[in-house]
Amino acid sequence: MHTKAKSANKVNDDAPMEQLEIGGATYQTRLTNKFRNREKWSRPDERKVLAIIPGTIQRITVSEGEEVDPGTPLLILEAMKMRNEIVSPAKGIIRKIYVSVGEQVSKAQLLVEFK
Repeated sequence: MHTKAKSANKVNDDAPMEQLEIGGATYQTRLTNKFRNREKWSRPDERKVLAIIPGTIQRITVSEGEEVDPGTPLLILEAMKMRNEIVSPAKGIIRKIYVSVGEQVSKAQLLVEFK
């Protein structure tokens, strides 16, 4: 006799129906434990610029103490032979640059911080 192991993502058919809102639309559903236990989304801190992908810092175009406007190029991050220009998300003063040219960075690594 074969028995199947329950998947951690399986929805319990006895679980109560719950409301889930996505993009302004409300749905009735049963949620998986994986969904219930997920890391909740939080708004990124605009004072911290993180690497969007792993790669190598090719050029840094700002310096600490410099005032920048939204959209000001901060640095060039090369990944998979593509040069990605990382720009300032907001107006501010560069507090600290955490990387140097030629450095390999991982995804979500802190690159630049604003005051």
